[in-house]
Amino acid sequence: MAAMAPRARRGEGWVRNAAGRRVPRRLDGRTWRPFAGAGRTPGRGRRAAPPVRRGSDGRSKLHPSIGEVLEAFRAKSGWTFGFHHHLRNGEGLILPTLEAARELGLRRLRLAQVAMFPVHEPVRGFIEDGTVSRIEGSMNGPVGDLVSHGGLPHPAVLRTHGGRTRAVEAGELHLDMSLIAASEADAQGNANGVNGPHAFGPMAYSRIDWEYADRVAVVTDNLVPYPAVPAPIDESRVDAVVEVGSIGAPEGIKYGTTKLTTDPERLRMAEQTVALLDEVGLLREGFSFQAGAGGTSLAVEQYLADTLIDRRIRAGFCMGGTTRFVTRMLEEGALGAVLDAQAFDLEAVESLRRNFPRHMEISPYRFASPHTGSCVVQSVDACFLGGTEVDVDFNVNVNTHSDGRLLHGTGGHSDAAAGAEVAIILAPVARKDNAIVRDRVTTCTTPGETVDVVVTDRGIAVNPARKDLLKRLEGTRLPLRTIEELRDEAYAMAGGEPEGPDWDTDDVVAVIEYRDGTMLDIVHRMRE
Repeated sequence: MAAMAPRARRGEGWVRNAAGRRVPRRLDGRTWRPFAGAGRTPGRGRRAAPPVRRGSDGRSKLHPSIGEVLEAFRAKSGWTFGFHHHLRNGEGLILPTLEAARELGLRRLRLAQVAMFPVHEPVRGFIEDGTVSRIEGSMNGPVGDLVSHGGLPHPAVLRTHGGRTRAVEAGELHLDMSLIAASEADAQGNANGVNGPHAFGPMAYSRIDWEYADRVAVVTDNLVPYPAVPAPIDESRVDAVVEVGSIGAPEGIKYGTTKLTTDPERLRMAEQTVALLDEVGLLREGFSFQAGAGGTSLAVEQYLADTLIDRRIRAGFCMGGTTRFVTRMLEEGALGAVLDAQAFDLEAVESLRRNFPRHMEISPYRFASPHTGSCVVQSVDACFLGGTEVDVDFNVNVNTHSDGRLLHGTGGHSDAAAGAEVAIILAPVARKDNAIVRDRVTTCTTPGETVDVVVTDRGIAVNPARKDLLKRLEGTRLPLRTIEELRDEAYAMAGGEPEGPDWDTDDVVAVIEYRDGTMLDIVHRMRE
């Protein structure tokens, strides 16, 4: 007989939300609002107030180690620690912080990192020994696998980039302390990510941390005389500075999906995507787009760069995740500006240093927070995104594999889809014997009402709700199909309709929170 799920992971008051997903209204001692549809849940209340600093009368905030900072801040069990993820699979701050916390006897900590990667596999040990009991942030790889099998006492909460910003600003995710890796900093905490031997580019996603966390420590391996310039993070909100041997490895920002595909089928999908943009009239002066991180999405950027440069069209702006293809457009005059939240290769890091202000980093509020005056994603003409699954309602799964294993973060996926004029998903109809286009996604990351086009290796499906796009595409040579036809082809290639994951549906191990703070979907514990 299977063991009963911990009380924290048993939901109550189950309902069907607007995406058709069965979700609990009560979970882990919290009342959740079910997803009501994109744009249908406005912000409420007031912003959480950032703390008033005690003030410093010294010329230095230097501390000799992370452990000394934790002691100086009087860190307690149960605290929430925030971290940014701009070094991706080269991130080198989370593990030393947890080591120091363990040595001080801290337990039941909540990690509120933007994302974790395979390099963070040792976090499993900190969960198993009780140092960490909660995670509210995206996970890639081994930690997600542990959570999938019920290794975390409380359900994890996965948010988009815009959703994390909104949650902190709204007071739903309170940060007791944030530790911010910087490739250059001075002794008062002015810091950046563009200078120094381990430069990684923008520090955008840490802005919400240094503005709202109760205590802020800048950690650097490149201490310079006052003042560090530029300083997207300035001394007024910094409480401590720590110099360490290394903040991590910038080469890790190229992890996984930031590698350009060489597969002929995927390259043809990328070429057809650019052709589709042309057919619907978007490849024009002032065109704007959101750069993606998937291998096929990067190929779209490559073809797009070639097309814009050849036709001497000047796009208005790109919202990054930035790559060498985007910076090429900028430097060859085919792009007016890059609004950057994250570098996906070292060429993009160099461009941010060299091409400012046309290449500039922006705040996470301006990028994608839904409960603001406006945000950049609302002004984007097209975005190119990947997915592990797509269903006949155009819902997209990014977080889990088809077996239900939680192995991927959300990033800005549903932020970009919600705002873009045309949101395009690129995915094959099947991967080996697994149908990617199917009746129902295993996990819903991005609701289908915000997805406009699915480009596959067996044809292109346009969301029937976008009658305007269908009309513009009449008579084109593009291989247009219905999403149901693509599903049928996927099932034929995979050998039949897929079975669902082997989940314990009484045990919720993770929540997929939509960008507006509502519950979009849940992930159950895997039985095996």
